[in-house]
This record gives sequence, C-alpha cells and structure tokens, in this order.
Amino acid sequence: MAQTKKVGIWIRVSTDFQVKDDSPEHHERRARMYAESKNWKVAEIYRLEAVSGKSVMGNAEAKRMLRDLQSGKIEALIFSKLARLARNTKELLEFSEIFRENNADLISLSENIDTSSSAGRLFYTMIAAMAEWERQEISERVAASVPIRAKMGKPLGGQAPFGYRWEDKELVIHEKEAPIRKLMYELYVEHKRKGTVASLLNKKGYRTRKGAKFSDTTIGRLLTDPIAKGQRRANYTKSTGEGKHWEIKPESEWVIISCPAIVTEDLWNECNRIIESQTYTRKPTRKTIHPFAGILLCDCGGKMYVPSRVKKYVCQSCKKTNISTEDIDHIYFEQLKSFLLTKDDIAIFLHRAEDAIQSKETELQSLSKEKTRIKSEMDNLIKLHSKGQIPTDDFGSYYTPLSEQYKQIDLSLADLEAQVDFIKVQQLDGDHILENAENLYDKWPTLDNEAKRQIVEELTESIQIGKEEITIKFNYTPTLTATPENTPTTQHNHKGSYLPPT
Repeated sequence: MAQTKKVGIWIRVSTDFQVKDDSPEHHERRARMYAESKNWKVAEIYRLEAVSGKSVMGNAEAKRMLRDLQSGKIEALIFSKLARLARNTKELLEFSEIFRENNADLISLSENIDTSSSAGRLFYTMIAAMAEWERQEISERVAASVPIRAKMGKPLGGQAPFGYRWEDKELVIHEKEAPIRKLMYELYVEHKRKGTVASLLNKKGYRTRKGAKFSDTTIGRLLTDPIAKGQRRANYTKSTGEGKHWEIKPESEWVIISCPAIVTEDLWNECNRIIESQTYTRKPTRKTIHPFAGILLCDCGGKMYVPSRVKKYVCQSCKKTNISTEDIDHIYFEQLKSFLLTKDDIAIFLHRAEDAIQSKETELQSLSKEKTRIKSEMDNLIKLHSKGQIPTDDFGSYYTPLSEQYKQIDLSLADLEAQVDFIKVQQLDGDHILENAENLYDKWPTLDNEAKRQIVEELTESIQIGKEEITIKFNYTPTLTATPENTPTTQHNHKGSYLPPT
C-alpha cells in the first residue's frame, strides 16, 4: 500500500496589517482541509508573518523548509497562492527547481496548481521552460562576448593551462611547469603509454598544479592540447549545464591564437599520431528501459527490477517474488481499459464538477457577504463603545456573539474554499485525461518501452505484487469526494500467469 504523502503548509503575509487582515489561521485551515481531502498528512507548518516577498530564500523558516524537504520530512508544500510563496520570479523558479530535483510537489490553492496530479505536472514543465529561457538568455549574452575577447587575446576566465601563467593579461611560459610538460611529450614518444608517463613523473616527485599525482587522463588531456606547440584554442568548449560535462564546439567557432610554444610542432605531431593510432571507438550500448522497474512493489515492501539476461521482474529485497515482463505488460494493458474512461464518462464527471463548483461558489459568496456584514456590525459596536454610547459592562454581551459567529464563518469559508480547490484540480485532471486518453489504449501495444515507462509513471501510484493478486492503484480518480476508498484500484488474479515465489 502506498505511503501517505507528508506535506508542509506555507503561510506568508507581508505586513502586520496583512497578518491581521488575511488571517493566517484561515489560510492554514484551508490548506489542512485540502490535505485531508487528498488523504495527506500535515507534517509541518512554516510561518513567515510580516515578511516581504521580495526575497524569502534567506529567511530562517524558508531554510528550515528546504532542510525538511531534502531530509524527506516533507514531500510537498501547500500554500494559498504563488505570490505567497515568493513574489520574486527568480526565487520562484529556484523553489520550483529544488522541489523538482527532490521529486516533491508544489500546491498553489488559488491557481489550482497541484503537481502531484496529471494536469498540475504541466506547471513544472512551464516553470522549467521559463528557467531554461532565462539561463539561455544569459548564456547567449555571455557567449556572444567570448569570441570577441578571444580574438583580442584577452583571458576568458579560469587559470592558465599547465606550463603557462597569466602576466599583465598575456600568456607567458611558466618557468617551473613548462619543463615538466615538455618532459611529458618526450617520455610519451619513448614509452607510448600515458599511464607509464604519469607513473614516471610521479616517481620523480612531480605533481599537478593542485599538488595531486598525475593520472593517465591528465597526461592525455595535456598531450592533445595544441597550446604546447604555440596554438591556443579559445571559444572551443561550452557547458552542458551545472554539474555536467563540457562539450566541444564545432571547429568553425574556434578561435586560434598564437602563444609561446613549449615543444616543437614535430614533437607534438608525433605524440598525437601515436595517440590517434591507439584510439578506437567503442559503440555505446543502449540502456534497456523496463516500463515497471521500481514501480512494482513486492509484498515484503521491496522494489522489483529486471536483472540482466532475465525476462522477469524480481524483488530486490527478498529475491523470491517474480513475474514475467510479458505478463505484467498484458495485465496492465487490460486494466488501462477500465481506467481510461470514455469521453461520455469524463464529460459527465466534468459537468458534475462544474455544477458542484458553482453550488459551492454561490455558498461562498453568501457566506462572504454575511462575514462582511458581521464585521461591519462589530466595527460599529467598537465605535459606539469608544464614544461612550455603549457601557463597558454591556459591550461584551453585544460583541462576543458576533465575534464567535465571525470566527465560525471564517472556518466555514476555509472549508468551502478547500473543497472548491480540490474539485477544480480534479476537473483539470479530467480535461487532461480526456485530451490524452482517447487513443492511449489502442496505441499501447505499439509503444516502445520508453514511451510506456512515461505513461506508467504519470498514471500509476503503485503496483503491488501479492501471492495471488496484483493490485494496481492509479493516480487519477474522477470523483467529487476524496476518500481512500475512491482512489481507483484494480485487482487482477494472476494464477496461472504469475510465477509464484520459490
């Protein structure tokens, strides 16, 4: 059975006036009701009262929330609206990326964004696109200046290559390192092995600029860099992203600048001829994708994967439970038909959802008017009391009943808003399913494993492999009342097709 999601509630209002006027208690109640409707557990409350939204990343509560996220204490964050999370677009993008990297969800009640749902996951896609666009804009501006600076011979950042140093923005020979780099070429021509050259240099007591021992990888990189023969390459690499490898740009974009040489061109060419003759290309093997790997759960709680050269999913914990890849594919295919409702089914659901929303919003308007009326009466009583027209002894008998009624209406409004939030998210999911499900069942047998994997990840919460039954629990449910019993679950008796535990 899938574990209950642990969520945090984020409450931020900007000023003391808003703390009083917006009622943090109201926001908390609304968020709690939404969590209850999804059968989630509220694990933590984060309160940022009288805190500006211009920058919240450095706030102690924000830091605590991020620590809880990374430690797994919370798996989602509920807040009233995006502007309550952060008004700063850059910080909003940062929050979104951090949550996506930690496989966690963001739920904005006012905007009906719930990234744990099918439609809500589009939010991450849009936010990621915005972040990528922003990075691309900055990258393009920086990249445009690089060739110009390179052609002028100016430093482009970073240290000078081994054997060289920067002096008055000019690349000059490093008196101590250059002889070591020259020796590399001479030793390589003699021994024709990068590992041997590294070993010989290390035995002589030579070290890299950072004080580490030389490796065959370092030797290979230094030997193939044409700077040693007096040709400095610039604008020839680009980053593929934070923490990722660098890529070589097309040679047409390179900028070659003359610089002092450490070795002769003949020696450099001889070394690189040997390297080229020893290099061979190994065709990379394509990693096999299994649609249900890690999603199938054994009765013991272990996740199931497909070992190499085996055509069945095996529990990684007990090693006893297993099921053939063909059987689970067929069983899941059968259950898709009952899960993917017809257009008429979903249209009926959407119509009912719209009716329910209208009904509850009418009730919301009525209660809001009543709340405003009561607030006005309370304010008038305070004015009359301040003018001495209502004795202090009598004031409480007039004011207290109104105050209690006001608080009750506020709680009722929060409950109603949470119900509307839930139905609207369900309605968005209905639209999403309607748009994508029509041809899914027919196309399933023709899809490759990668496409099937994406569908399984989006539609499926868990697949439990029991001794005689397989229980498939889908993410999406077209119901207006959220209870564990309404979550779509199908069971399949797999006697005969299932490989029983050995």
